[in-house]
Amino acid sequence: MSIVVRVAEVTQETPEIRTLRLVREDGAPFTPYPAGAHIDVTGPTGVLRQYSLCSPPDDPSSLLIAVKREARSRGGSAALHEVTTGDHLKISKPRNLIALAADADRHILVAGGIGVTPLLSMAFELHSRGAEFELHYFARSRQEAPFADLLENRAEFGDRVCPHFGVPRGDQPTVLAEVAPRLTAADHVYTCGPQGFMDQVVSVFAPVVGAGHVHVEHFVAKEIDKSGDRPFTVELDTGEVFEIPADKSILQVLTDDGVEVFTSCEEGICGSCVSGVLDGVPDHRDNCLSAADKVSGTQMALCVSRALSDKLVIELY
Repeated sequence: MSIVVRVAEVTQETPEIRTLRLVREDGAPFTPYPAGAHIDVTGPTGVLRQYSLCSPPDDPSSLLIAVKREARSRGGSAALHEVTTGDHLKISKPRNLIALAADADRHILVAGGIGVTPLLSMAFELHSRGAEFELHYFARSRQEAPFADLLENRAEFGDRVCPHFGVPRGDQPTVLAEVAPRLTAADHVYTCGPQGFMDQVVSVFAPVVGAGHVHVEHFVAKEIDKSGDRPFTVELDTGEVFEIPADKSILQVLTDDGVEVFTSCEEGICGSCVSGVLDGVPDHRDNCLSAADKVSGTQMALCVSRALSDKLVIELY
């Protein structure tokens, strides 16, 4: 179900990034959302994209998203860079794929550029809880760092925000390595940014806190080698059986046969089509499930993931 919102405020954060403050057109308040959540946004061109929420999660008055103009935009980010105050958009309810761990002793947030957006909402939430946290923020320069003013001037964040502007990619592991010795297996790390940046964060912190305690949020789909794909069978918990050929996804087959599956990005990022696995072994190819979720084998993204077993029995959520 889509929610009609009005653009109440537009702020140019950097030359390529603007924020849109959204309010409900019907005047109703928003329901508090889990920190780290994202929404689907349908812009003026009808293109649907996912954007992380970066406002305080418990603020019912508005939602805030940051939109980076992509050089190869297919009509999503470019269109949202043309909207003005008073324009209307359609959004989904928030969904969360990078939740804060309830039992962590300390939370380390590591952002790269526009990847600060979901981590900013986490910082607001952790502050409201009185939790122990740090936000390490990397960007090419301060001028290219969205929310730099807010993070440096919010008194409640104090010295919990550590800006690292202008640090070359090759030197970033050295900076992160200075943080790692202070952590234990009871701490959790959360990161969002370019893939190479996040890979470095994982390589530095996973040996210290454990791979399951490093949480990654992806903005873009990873490339998938489909050359070895083979057919397999999918059975729904209703008893319906479908044959999945090598050149089609589970999602494609189900929707072609009239089975309703909630979907959005169809690239394994948003988590809309994640469903339960009751039997069989999934071949995870998504960027939305956590490492722990993938190891458990109890969920899978139907748009990109396949099967390692001859048959899967799944439950649609």
